[in-house]
Amino acid sequence: MIVTIAGAGNMARGIGTRTLVGGHSLRLYDRTRGKADDLATTLGQEVSGADVASVDEGAVADSDVVVLALPYPAGREVAAAWAGALAGKVVVDISNPVDFSTFDSLVVEPGTSAAEQIAAAAPEARVVKAFNTTFAGPLVAGEVAGRPLDVFVAGDDDDAKRSVSELVSSAGLRPLDVGPLRRARELEGFQFLHMASQERLGLNWSSALAILP
Repeated sequence: MIVTIAGAGNMARGIGTRTLVGGHSLRLYDRTRGKADDLATTLGQEVSGADVASVDEGAVADSDVVVLALPYPAGREVAAAWAGALAGKVVVDISNPVDFSTFDSLVVEPGTSAAEQIAAAAPEARVVKAFNTTFAGPLVAGEVAGRPLDVFVAGDDDDAKRSVSELVSSAGLRPLDVGPLRRARELEGFQFLHMASQERLGLNWSSALAILP
């Protein structure tokens, strides 16, 4: 499987690591090419036998899965700009549409989700919500306390969800199909609560910030 990740931040590193561990080919795109170059070099050194390279946006055409490892609404904007190239592609939205200036609300209207907005921006893409409830650090490790991470998967296209679930499984993680794409509303709300509760729960707030691309 050829997986292209748009973004070169912490989540791109986590998902990219799991992709390579699973034996897949990885392509990294970032609007700042140097960031993609640096991450490709790092992952190539960390994962033995890694097939990884930085690319321009044209590489999307050769991809089996495109992961938007971008904050909302940047992911929606990229999906809209790439809408033609994404037609028929499996597109994974990992974002949490949180107001990062306050961490006190979501920035999408009730009754929708970031994933659904991305699907509307690229209507011929097969959009799947996944990885939004996993933190970047544990993704790199692939486990927490010796147990594999759960990855909730939501989408309206069963074949697309199957492809994402296969990617997740090959990476040593556990996919959980939670239903149609509209379930992204609950997944995003759940993760917002998780992030907002870090300090109250006495957890390391920086671990919550580590989900940011």
